[in-house]
Formats: sequence, structure tokens, C-alpha cells
Amino acid sequence: MRYGLIAGSGRFPILALQTARELGHEVVVLALRDNAPPGVEQLGVACHWLSIAELSRLIDILHKEQITEVIMAGQVKHTSLFSSLKPDWRLFKLLAALPSRNTDALIGGVRDELEKEGIHLADSTLLLKPLLAGVGSLTRRKPDSDEEKDIHYGRRVANALAGHDVGQSVAISERACVAVEAMEGTDAMLRRASTLVNGRALRLVKVSRRRKHLLFDVPAVGPSTIQTMIECGATALAVDAGRTLLLDKEEMLRLAAGAGIAVVGCQPEES
Repeated sequence: MRYGLIAGSGRFPILALQTARELGHEVVVLALRDNAPPGVEQLGVACHWLSIAELSRLIDILHKEQITEVIMAGQVKHTSLFSSLKPDWRLFKLLAALPSRNTDALIGGVRDELEKEGIHLADSTLLLKPLLAGVGSLTRRKPDSDEEKDIHYGRRVANALAGHDVGQSVAISERACVAVEAMEGTDAMLRRASTLVNGRALRLVKVSRRRKHLLFDVPAVGPSTIQTMIECGATALAVDAGRTLLLDKEEMLRLAAGAGIAVVGCQPEES
């Protein structure tokens, strides 16, 4: 099988490309500048670097490479939407027609443009299903009663906010929402939260915005998430089961266990 992979940030695109190579798939990499991790160019049969503003060029490359199915892997830094990059004519037209510039609207518009060109946007976890979080405790230590209360409260808050495309994560302490993730990302949000709680324990809750699809912006956690939690005094992590990628899963859970952090997969809330 031959398909394209739009590489955003983090470990997600690297793991997807490594798996594709092991399975013998031919993958053309569309690496987003200032987002894609180093090394992606070695993992595809071809690699094209482009900016997030070059929608026309993206489509031209996919046609030239005879790609009719493409995957989005890794997040695109939301701050890129407010950078000094000037959108090409196609992206400019798309942006002008959007009612808002949130993630769902923007990438949904890109998906529609690709479909017009005969290019299908596939499930971004296509190659990484074993890395999706399961239901229940994923570490030996289960959340204690205080952590469970914070997780329950945090999921109500996070799902309400995610419905408005505000962010995927919240930091909770003693049934209070300390910080909400916006464009800065989960790690920066946690560090900000740690400055506000005077040493009290934090809980990190991440949700999937009630989507039934996994086409883009799939929640992901990994060893770096756990390391930031340790740094910030967060003792429990709750994610949506079946919709959250556990990147470098074994290492992540080993780090969590060593630090006494409870990790749990929760049944996603439906819209």
C-alpha cells in the first residue's frame, strides 16, 4: 500500500512511519516545518518539507506522488495559526470561509479540500491501534478516593470545554480546576498549574472532544508527559480509552509506576 503521511509534532509520526516500514508500506512524508520531528525524512520513500500555509503545494505533491489516501500524524502547534506565515491562495480562501479558526473547523476544511481532489483522509491511528489506551487502570496503582473525585470532576470540566474546542486537558487539585489547556500544550499548562497550588497534588485529565472519529488531533501522552507530571507534582492521569495514544507505551507506564503515578483509561463521553 502507498499513502501519504502529514507529519506534525511529537513521537506519533515517527512511530507510525516505523510501523509502516515494518509492514512494508510505502509512505510519502509531508513534513510540516517547525512541527515535524527530526528523522522523519529517513523513514519514508520520499519526504517533502512544507509549511502549514502551503495547502496548494500539499495537494500538488500528493497528486505528483499519486497518493489517494493520507494520514495526519502528530499535532500541529496551534500557535502556527497565528504566525507570520502568509497562507497561499487556497488556504486563504478556506480560512475566509470558516466561521471560526478552531481545530475542528480548520482541519475539517482541509479534509474537504482533499476530498474534492480525490484524496481521502484516513484514520490517523491506522497503524497504531495497539497503542490506544484501554479501559480501567493501566498501572498497578489505582487512583485513590481523592484522585478519583478529582478525575470525575476534571472529566466533567474537560468534556464541557472540549466541546467548544478550547483544549484537551485540565489540571485539577482538590476538586478545583487549576488550569485549562489552550494553545500552549499540556506540558506548559501543567507547569503553569504547578505554580498555583502551593505544593498540593495535581491530577491531569485529558479527553478526546467527544469525537467519534480519529482523523486528526488525536490525544496523545507519553514518557515526556509522565516526566512533566513528576516535575509538577501530578499524581494521576486520566485519558479517554480507545481514543488516546500511549506513545512509547511500555516506557511510559514504567516511568509512571516508578513515580507512583496512577494512569487510568475512562470510557469516553459521547456527544
